[in-house]
Amino acid sequence: MSKDDIIRKLTSRKFWLAVVALVTGLLAAFNVDAGTIEKVSGIIMAAASVVAYIVAEGMVDAGNASPTVVVQQIEDTGKTE
Repeated sequence: MSKDDIIRKLTSRKFWLAVVALVTGLLAAFNVDAGTIEKVSGIIMAAASVVAYIVAEGMVDAGNASPTVVVQQIEDTGKTE
């Protein structure tokens, strides 16, 4: 899996909804009360929003960065070999 694939997944709403569905199902299977399940689901979605924002801003910043060009000047001594 490439870096671009990971970034695409971390910013995908479908991915985070799948994570919430998995966690919700597990919590329900272990008889956790509904209030706690709601809180955990909300925390996951809030964290997903922050992750998506950070990744998106990083991509924008990387796109706006100007490339660095290094120029090396070679001195001509006039000598020939």
